[in-house]
Amino acid sequence: MTDRTDELDTLLAKQAIAEALAAYCRGVDLVDGDLARSVFHADAVADYGAMFSGTGYEFVAFIEQVHPAMEAHHHQIGNITVTVDGDHAGSECYVTVHLRSRTPDGVLQDTRSCGRYVDRWERRDDTWRIRHRRYLHHLDESTPVTSPGFPTTGRRDREDPSYAVLADPSGSGR
Repeated sequence: MTDRTDELDTLLAKQAIAEALAAYCRGVDLVDGDLARSVFHADAVADYGAMFSGTGYEFVAFIEQVHPAMEAHHHQIGNITVTVDGDHAGSECYVTVHLRSRTPDGVLQDTRSCGRYVDRWERRDDTWRIRHRRYLHHLDESTPVTSPGFPTTGRRDREDPSYAVLADPSGSGR
């Protein structure tokens, strides 16, 4: 019979890592640099291939410069696999991002890009953060938007309604 404490620690580590991956996507989509940076150790490596190579913090700074010019963006992750070995873990998750922007001649364009995040994690001071990220690109395509169905709602800053709901789930502080 296995030790239940080890099993529980592994499950808690996997949950913390899955939540950090979701926080990263949320931080990037809401252009919340503090949230996006919170998933990286300060000395983390970020290897996004031809797009970017540097530290995790530098990649977030890059996003903070590039994403505000876009009309909208949406990251979706799935197929999350995590292995845990003490204070170290490895993960792989699939990511699809949709980006809406305007071309230099004013045409609305959507870009869809698919790939995987392959991350090495380390628990320091009881917090799991990425120490090395490698993005593996699979495919991308850009198409003109001919007729958007609905306007974009929500915001890409701390005024987005999600911040209030997550800070006060009961709604008691309305």
